[in-house]
This record gives sequence, structure tokens and C-alpha cells, in this order.
Amino acid sequence: MKPKILFILHLPPPIHGAAMMGKYIQESKLIDSSFNCYCINLATAGSLSDIGHISLKKLLKYFFLLKHIFHVVREIRPELVYITPNAGGKAFFKDFIVVQLLKIMGCKVIAHYHNKGVSAYQSKWVYNFLYKRFFSNLKIILLAEGLYKDIAKYVKREDVYICPNGIPDSCKEELKARRNNEVPHLLFLSNLLISKGVTVLLDALKILKEKEYTFVCQFVGGETSEIGAVQFSEEVDKRNLNDRVAYVGRKIGEEKEAFFRQADVFVFPTYYYNECFPLVILEAMEYKLPVISTNEGGISDIVKDGENGLICEKQNPVSLADCIAKLLDDEELRVKMGNAGYDKFCREFTLQRFENRMLDILSQNLPQKEKEN
Repeated sequence: MKPKILFILHLPPPIHGAAMMGKYIQESKLIDSSFNCYCINLATAGSLSDIGHISLKKLLKYFFLLKHIFHVVREIRPELVYITPNAGGKAFFKDFIVVQLLKIMGCKVIAHYHNKGVSAYQSKWVYNFLYKRFFSNLKIILLAEGLYKDIAKYVKREDVYICPNGIPDSCKEELKARRNNEVPHLLFLSNLLISKGVTVLLDALKILKEKEYTFVCQFVGGETSEIGAVQFSEEVDKRNLNDRVAYVGRKIGEEKEAFFRQADVFVFPTYYYNECFPLVILEAMEYKLPVISTNEGGISDIVKDGENGLICEKQNPVSLADCIAKLLDDEELRVKMGNAGYDKFCREFTLQRFENRMLDILSQNLPQKEKEN
């Protein structure tokens, strides 16, 4: 009889990295064929703008979530519970209660972090007190080795597994890294958040234009409360970049793919506080694009500086401009890095690789009698 695993994870909507990986786990034929799988959606927010806000509706939803978890655990008696908790902020408190409930009910729990922030909150006595209890007798999955320092105060390294994200491989082998654009195309793809590097990139592009570099840069992504289409246009005007920069809004599916296929360089100068392992960088590598990014979160485990891309300093337009200039100046380097990124993607970051790693980690954490069965 297959062991029973309860997955308490985030599922879309809203769409974000953790929700997409939750969806991939839920739909995995490999994982489903190996275990008796049960899934509960941990999300209480209905949209990206709803994340982090407390409302009566969300509190009621959370109360029924706890009740549902209690009844499912009592009914199925899972050998292992997998959960994707929040590292800090108000959301941590609700996940703390869920994990404590699971422990009280005798469940073995493994927590998979798609965010970070423990080290930012651990100096506050309330969080420190709760973290000590939360991480007790808990196994942890992280997206990259570089993220271990975030939880090092509470978790021994031997209790941590590294499982990088993966995305579906839609076979871009036929795509040439050399795009043959007359004017090099730069691509930024993310929601318009300041901390994703939007204004830093605009400042870098202004520097490059003043140095008489030739390029166009397309910004693809949804508007936010920080930056909408009108404000973005004003920021472009201020820097005299109307002839170089275009905002095209949010694109999905084939429309998004067209921008990846056309681009020569992918630029993602993020310093977003919760950035861990951006799926959009994996997408860019799949399309054989050299990537310029920062060392935020686990990015330096994806982008190896000088191999498949370049790492610039965070919030530094001059550093970013230097990295972009290096690739604008050297088409052969762009092609070399683009191909290296694609090879790395195929080796490490496909959905199949992710599923195999996850299967191995889950199997290792089953009770001994279940492994033997």
C-alpha cells in the first residue's frame, strides 16, 4: 500500500512562484503514482493585492481551513505532511498555528520554503520565541544553498534539503541563441515593482543612452499600486528614453513567449526582500538568453557570474549599466552565455528534475516501515 502524504500548499490564484510550484506538485504524475496524495490549499488571499492584508473574510476562511486540516488529518492519518509556510510577517503566525496543530496530532512535518525573512525577524523576541518552537523537530526544504543562512539560527544543516525549482521543458533546442536583431533587444519581465529593479534599470538605460549605445528595452508585466502605466511613462519621459523603452503590459502564453524569442539579453535587477528563486530567470535560460541579475536570495545559484550571465550590484545603476554594456559590446559573449544558460537549465531546472528531487526528499522522510513497504 502506498504511503499517504498530505500536501498543504499554495495553489493559484493568485499566481506567484510558490503557487505555481504547488500546482506542479499537485499535477505531478510521478509523485501521484508514488504516494497516496491529498492536497489542501493553504492560501487565504484571492489576489496579489490581497496578500498581507487582514480581513474578516480571510479570518473566516482561515478558521475553516484549520477545521478542514484537523478533519483530514484525523481521517487519513498521513505518514508525512508537506507544507509551504511563510517565513515572517503576519502570515507566519497563521502558519505557526497550522504546524503546531499538525505536531499535536502526531504528524511528521516537512516545510518547503519559497520565501525568506526569518533572519530579518529573529531579533524580535516574539518571533524568536515562536521560531524556536516552530522549527523544533522540523525538516526543511530550501530552494538554494545560499538561503540556509536565513534559518541557520534554528535549524541544523543536516535537517535541510536543497531542491531548486523547475519549470516545464517546452523544448527550445531548435532556438538559436544568436537572434540577429539589427538593434539589440533587452527584456525585463516582472510586475512593475520598484524593488524588482524597474527604476534602477531605467537609470542604467539613461546612462547607456548618454554613452551612445544602441538598444531597445521592453518592459513586460502587470501594473502595481507602486507603478502603473501612466507613472511608468512619466519615469521614461524624465529620463528621455521614449525612443528606447516600451511598456507593453502583462503578457501570458504565446504572447509572452514572443518577447523571450525576440530578446537578446534578459535583465532582472531585483532587490525584492522576498526574492528567492525567480522562475522568470529559468524561463529566460530556457530561451537561451544571457541573464543580468543580482545576488538576491538564491539567484547566484542560478546565474553564475561570467558563465551564463552577469551579476550586478543591487540598487546600483552604474554597475547594471556596465553589465549591460559588456553584453551589448560582445555578441559572441551573449551567444556563449545564452547557450551555457540553456545547458544549465536542461541539467538542473526542468520540471522533471524538480519532481525527481522532490520524490527523493519525500521518500527519505517517510517512517522506516513505510520505506520498507
